[in-house]
Amino acid sequence: MPPKPPQASTSSRSFSLAIAGSGGAGVMTAGTLLLDAAARAGLYGLMVRTSGPQIRGGEAAALIRISPQPVATLDDRFDALLAVDWQNLNRFGDEIPIAAGSLLVGDSDAGDAPEVFLQTGARLVTVPMKKSAKAAGGGWVNMIVLGLAGTLVGLPAQALEDALRASWKRSAEALASNVATLQQGIAMAQGIEGERPQPLAIPAGGSGAGRWLISGNEAAGCGALRGGVRFVAAYPITPATELLEWMSPALTRMGGSLLQAEDELASVNMIIGASYGGVPSLTATAGPGLALMTEAIGLAVAAEVPIVVVDVMRGGPSTGIPAKSEQSDLSFAVDGLHGDAPRLVLAPNSIADCLDTAEWTVQLAEALQAPAILLSDQFMGQSRSVIDAPRSEAKPAERLVAEAHAPGYLRYLDTPSGVSPMAIPGTPGVTYTADGLEHTERGIPSSQARDHVKQLDKRLRKLVQYDYGPRWADVEGDADLAIITFGSTTGAVREAIARAAAQGTALRLVSLRLLSPLKPELLAQALAGVRQVLVVEQNHSGQLLRYLRSRCDLPGRASGLHRPGPLPLRPGELADAFIDWATAHARTGVPA
Repeated sequence: MPPKPPQASTSSRSFSLAIAGSGGAGVMTAGTLLLDAAARAGLYGLMVRTSGPQIRGGEAAALIRISPQPVATLDDRFDALLAVDWQNLNRFGDEIPIAAGSLLVGDSDAGDAPEVFLQTGARLVTVPMKKSAKAAGGGWVNMIVLGLAGTLVGLPAQALEDALRASWKRSAEALASNVATLQQGIAMAQGIEGERPQPLAIPAGGSGAGRWLISGNEAAGCGALRGGVRFVAAYPITPATELLEWMSPALTRMGGSLLQAEDELASVNMIIGASYGGVPSLTATAGPGLALMTEAIGLAVAAEVPIVVVDVMRGGPSTGIPAKSEQSDLSFAVDGLHGDAPRLVLAPNSIADCLDTAEWTVQLAEALQAPAILLSDQFMGQSRSVIDAPRSEAKPAERLVAEAHAPGYLRYLDTPSGVSPMAIPGTPGVTYTADGLEHTERGIPSSQARDHVKQLDKRLRKLVQYDYGPRWADVEGDADLAIITFGSTTGAVREAIARAAAQGTALRLVSLRLLSPLKPELLAQALAGVRQVLVVEQNHSGQLLRYLRSRCDLPGRASGLHRPGPLPLRPGELADAFIDWATAHARTGVPA
């Protein structure tokens, strides 16, 4: 679906701005501090990272949305763009939609703004950013930008200064210089004359108490620890590396360890070995790494060894677009192993949900003694968000473990649930062999048809029969037209549904969290009374629609709305598409 031209935001109470510049300008630091200040003022926020085709260095932008309510998606356009310099920022013309009424702020010594932004009719204001930073005592120019941005949003000066002071790890003298530079940026913003975007009204007595500033990668790592993971082996890859960087010291504090393997094949086999030894284990990767891990994941299926593989999806195929988001690993995750190899596949649908769903994924993998793939993506993984603190109690996973000298122990006993006790190596009297060969209930290799069918049935049954409870999906509304989605597109879809409702179009939302095994009976219940379905996803071929059609009967003539990355789906364009689709259905009885 081609993107529509940017339109004025129809959402209430949010302010969107972009902070951009070349490598080393500190735009991500400024964006993170702005989110921290927003939280301290009692607001919520989202910051999405974007960069050019390089992975490190080069032009970059922090795309930020701040609101009194939680936000899980970017808005349709940006109220302001602040540029430390304009070097190569024309590349972000599609990613930073600007419209008449928006404000462009640039350094007066940084050259001309790109035509792609000027032609929108936005107002350009130039200020001496670098000269002012130098005059204020040699502070960093991104502190000028922080003061400008925070004041345009409407944040109190004290919240901005508190955020800076809380993050500072250098000398007191350097801190004083940067506080002065921040104050200079605030004064610059206050001195901007003429029309400007309306700032937010700050809640009276607002406080960030009880809120976290966290990325999706950090949230997934935190959830994995809460679920009981104590060993991680992985090979760094964009955009999953931050998950590993965060988990390394966190694991050490909790008595676990992280090992950087020589490649993805080694890392997945290491976690299989650690889990076989009784330690809940995890690896994190992106699409290329997941492709390398498939043979070992099949081993975990056959040997019934629980592992968790976090796939932070990016644009593909091959090396693709490493620093951009795309939901294009779905088909590979649910069907990409040789043989009949049932596995768990789950997907969080927000940055906050990365924590809860990662914890649940570990619990399911351990309870069902099966490999689990957690499908995050670059949008969630590398974005930062102000979220409400999760519940305080963690629920570590529980594995059914064989007791010493259990009489007649059979590791792969064909139980009614499909789950059989797993002996930890060294436990007396319950020794067994675990490998990738088909086997008897005792674990002895066998090529007999009866043994093969029995074990195939067992491995499938334990996943299909399990009671996953209400967390398998978020189901909202009772309209007879339904939107089905998954993962990070949920935020934009949810807001679009709310916008459509405000214009008189009622829609039901089904955001799938459990993707494999797909539960047709639960989906049928969620779609009870629905006449038509529209499946929304961010990939080129409509992988979720194709998957759902292959596994279950969808109401009416299910259709799809899909677009690949790197451009995100935005709530305004989705709301327009939903209303058009619903109108066509009402007129003709079939979707548009």
